[in-house]
Amino acid sequence: MNWLQIKFDLQRSDVEAFEDLLLATGSHAITLRDNEDEPVLEPGVGETPLWSNTQITALYDADIDVDALISVIQDHWTGALPSYRAEILENKDWERAWMDNYHPMQFGERLWICPSWKEAPNPNAVNLMLDPGLAFGTGTHPTTSLCLKWLDEQTWNSELVLDFGCGSGILAIAALLLGADTAVGVDIDPQAVDATYENASRNQVKPERISVYLPENAPKVLADITIANILAGPLEALSDKLIKQTKIGGRIVLSGLLAGQAEIVAKSYEHAIDWNPVTLQDGWARLDGIRIK
Repeated sequence: MNWLQIKFDLQRSDVEAFEDLLLATGSHAITLRDNEDEPVLEPGVGETPLWSNTQITALYDADIDVDALISVIQDHWTGALPSYRAEILENKDWERAWMDNYHPMQFGERLWICPSWKEAPNPNAVNLMLDPGLAFGTGTHPTTSLCLKWLDEQTWNSELVLDFGCGSGILAIAALLLGADTAVGVDIDPQAVDATYENASRNQVKPERISVYLPENAPKVLADITIANILAGPLEALSDKLIKQTKIGGRIVLSGLLAGQAEIVAKSYEHAIDWNPVTLQDGWARLDGIRIK
């Protein structure tokens, strides 16, 4: 079947109430996207991030009366009706289309990230078979790529890895496949916990080698390597916590940063971390260094 898709242009302060209104009028699905060029990668601790100018898209049955629907929305909205565009959306297997366009990718010399539904191009490589599900992290974003390349460059000796903001588990599992002994993942999203365990099982990682927690349940580990691929704000806020959970002499890797944010975040850690030069990719940055005290 086909669908009616209506896109509205909103300010951040109106999004939540307008979304509730659209659901009350029978929308089957709501999606939000940036209406300008304001990057938001994933939520900070306790945050639900929205863009200053947000496009909200509502999906309805194709045979609905558009004029009547807009009239109902106007009657129940307290302000001026946001600008909108309505169009018929042809039925399509969107998940299948995404899957068809997600291909194996190489990071460094040894590591490949391969969609679980495709064959690994190099069976002798370190192949991480990934199905991200609803969790963040496929390797396609530069911040994830920067972390994966760092992992591939390391010489491993049975380390304990802490992956803070683990998403799909891609970084923790890559570390285990490359030679880490155990990994602890932490994420605010329960879907990330499920996705990480599922991807670990898909890659034959023994259950005793990986554990994943919501922040309120996470143990206080002392990691040989701490990785956090989140946002600049949370990285600053979590600096004391991430330092304390990294061994003296241990390594710390931070990403999720725009190039212009790297210096500010680095300063939050510089009393305890000896940073290497910043690594950049497509306008994004990675910080990596050693805990010295």
